[in-house]
Amino acid sequence: MNVSPQKANLNLVRPLILASCSPRRKELLSQIISGFEVVPSDAEELKVHEDGPVKLVETNAKLKADSVASQNKGHWVLGADTLVFYNDKILGKPRDIDEAVEMLLFLSGKSHKVATGVCLQCMELEFEKTFSETTRVQFKQIDKSSILDYFSHVDPLDKAGAYAIQTFSDLIIEGFEGSYSNVVGLPLEKLEKVLSQLI
Repeated sequence: MNVSPQKANLNLVRPLILASCSPRRKELLSQIISGFEVVPSDAEELKVHEDGPVKLVETNAKLKADSVASQNKGHWVLGADTLVFYNDKILGKPRDIDEAVEMLLFLSGKSHKVATGVCLQCMELEFEKTFSETTRVQFKQIDKSSILDYFSHVDPLDKAGAYAIQTFSDLIIEGFEGSYSNVVGLPLEKLEKVLSQLI
């Protein structure tokens, strides 16, 4: 279920900052743009939003971008936030292995969604664009034994929903509809369109 890396071909006039310390987002962004800085955001993220998970990731992406952009007004700043959810039930990062097992047992045999909110802004230009992408992921029927086998290959504790589509996904995932990179942490197809309009 791998996707071939794209060639980085976007060169913005102003420098770009990725407001995230996620190695997955850094790797994804490097596929479409050459040269950017990483400055982790210290924004306080919201846990819930009255308008649901998609609005929540968009709001958190903007909060992350705002906190870094306020100190780098002449730069493009990119904030992002990803959530795994089933209906309106949000599955964040598990506290421990037991909770991680519970999460995957809950997702077993079900189709759930992964949403990533993205905020791109430059304060000096008074430009801001916030958008999101949602991908549907179908899980296989799995039991505790197969989950523990999966966890022997993948550490679930730093991952929303306790899984990573890019690592040994054949053990737990049947398929997906939509953007693969969105599930990893950044919707490259939509983001590349937005960035290409700024060149």
